[in-house]
Amino acid sequence: MRDGLAPCTLLAGRYQLERELGRGGMGVVYRARDLLHEQFGEPTPWVAVKLLGEAISGCPDAHVLLYSEFALTRSLSHARVVRAFSFEVDTPRQAAFFIMELMHGITLDRLLQECPEGLPWRELQPMAVQLLEALAYIHQQQVLHGDIKPSNIMVGEAGVRLFDFGLGHGQAQVTAGLPSLSRNRFNAWTPAYAAPELLAGGVLTAACDLYGAACVLYALAYGKRLEDRQLTQKLARPRQLPRQCWHALRVALSVDPQRRNISVAQLAEVWGGHRRFWSL
Repeated sequence: MRDGLAPCTLLAGRYQLERELGRGGMGVVYRARDLLHEQFGEPTPWVAVKLLGEAISGCPDAHVLLYSEFALTRSLSHARVVRAFSFEVDTPRQAAFFIMELMHGITLDRLLQECPEGLPWRELQPMAVQLLEALAYIHQQQVLHGDIKPSNIMVGEAGVRLFDFGLGHGQAQVTAGLPSLSRNRFNAWTPAYAAPELLAGGVLTAACDLYGAACVLYALAYGKRLEDRQLTQKLARPRQLPRQCWHALRVALSVDPQRRNISVAQLAEVWGGHRRFWSL
């Protein structure tokens, strides 16, 4: 099934699409009304619906990838991570999709457009700590996100939320024998935020997630993303960053994964003011 669905399309006799919220290399997300919940008087019947993107919807096993993302997201329970509710199939349309909570706010890529000089420390620091704490949590659950970038992070009145686990990996899913696919075949990594070893064909690791988060924090502090040539040069410290935070961030931005000798949780403690960097 193609992903260009019209507004008012009804999926599985229950979810009425209202408008497109966003799309990536593998999926498209819509805002929808859950008519069943609305019928029973639910005051907020809106949800987010994720379907396969047009680029991969024709693959015979693409639905396996979508279910794998749903299973991975459903296994997580954290205030800073999007919640997944159910996996559904619209038989007449031969369309698989899953239902998530509808988040409110803006993605960090939009925030970057509005803040070309970077965020002041009083705004950046809590957002950074919330993102790193979310990432530390999923790593504790033996889950890797795989695609940390501004467009996969939302910020609103409730704070930062991490979503889109389409390129993720969960050890529990592997151990349980749930179906999965190699994400590498879709070439979906975002070069500006993907770790160099990942782009070179290496396996996804926690150090890759750390690198992606560090690139996001640098972009928020500096006002624009790192350029490729900057990775081999000495980076200038964004003026609002405390030196301890900058030193720790530089380690997380190391091109060589062996030099990223700091964990996401430790980086969160440094940025939260609870740990001195040289004690790591």
